[in-house]
Amino acid sequence: MEDGEVTIQNHRTYKDAGVDIDAGNALVEAIKPLARSTARPGADAALGGFGAFFDLKAAGFTDPLLVATTDGVGTKLKLAIETGLHDTVGIDLVAMCVNDLVVQGATPLLFLDYYATGKLDVETGKSIVSGIAEGCRQAGCALVGGETAEMPGMYPEGDYDLAGFSVGAVERNGVITGTQIEAGDIVIGLRSAGVHSNGFSLVRKIVESMDLTKPAPFMPEKSLGEALLTPTRIYVRSCLAVMQAARVKGFAHITGGGLTENIPRVLPKGLGVELDGTTWKAPAVMGWLASQGVLDAEMARVFNCGIGMVVIMDQKYADSAIAALTSAGENASVIGRVVATDSEHRVSYSNLAAAWS
Repeated sequence: MEDGEVTIQNHRTYKDAGVDIDAGNALVEAIKPLARSTARPGADAALGGFGAFFDLKAAGFTDPLLVATTDGVGTKLKLAIETGLHDTVGIDLVAMCVNDLVVQGATPLLFLDYYATGKLDVETGKSIVSGIAEGCRQAGCALVGGETAEMPGMYPEGDYDLAGFSVGAVERNGVITGTQIEAGDIVIGLRSAGVHSNGFSLVRKIVESMDLTKPAPFMPEKSLGEALLTPTRIYVRSCLAVMQAARVKGFAHITGGGLTENIPRVLPKGLGVELDGTTWKAPAVMGWLASQGVLDAEMARVFNCGIGMVVIMDQKYADSAIAALTSAGENASVIGRVVATDSEHRVSYSNLAAAWS
């Protein structure tokens, strides 16, 4: 061997270490049509560049403020992994972000996802992103990019995690803050589709010894796993519609913390709400969860109890608001009122269990 010559006896590749670049490229190609299906004015929804542009002027805004959110799906992903049903958690991912945008009065514009896994499976990845694209179409926002990370050693093979990021815009004079809410205003509830994406550590504890492939006790036409994976409702179009029909003072997206902790986030100091459980009908899963030993107070601070979004406004707008929400596909009703209170418990209930009895 001449001086300076190097002989490599053990050839090493990234694939040997557990990262398949070709699989990553194949996934990008597979999801490009899904991204294109979400295109909207202001974004071309193209993938492959280092960053994505959005033209606010093309989207019709004149004096906008940007609003940004980020969220995940939580341990609901464990059920998707255990059942092999991956096509709805992407909807959950979008919903958790865009529902938090619209409560500020903002229109969701763009979405990006982060998908991390121990070993990349193209079909699983495509199924997940198909759900993300469906969520974006429901919300009217463009899937403009994301990141797929294959990280052997960080996640066991078959496991994955998701995070979502969304940006919306609202005209400066259209921001909804809740500061104008006052005693006597009504609380309108929009029905949830089920558990949505919160409280699944408790749900999984309840079902840990159950067969997820057997019919769900509360939805026998589906398996237990499939029923629990019912995706989060996306309330964007209906909330935008009710803002056109009535003067909305506040929205509350009912996520982790349930009704008990989320409604106060939009209330001015010194105000609370009184809710009547006889005014709405919760999905059957709520009654089943309660039957498994979850007490009413715990139901109200862990699960949405059948209400996925709350709208607060003056009583005089009730009829026009309900009509607009119904036309937008929501099951909505007046579920309570805003009251003055100095109690630390700012959400009180009468007949809560009636909602799922």
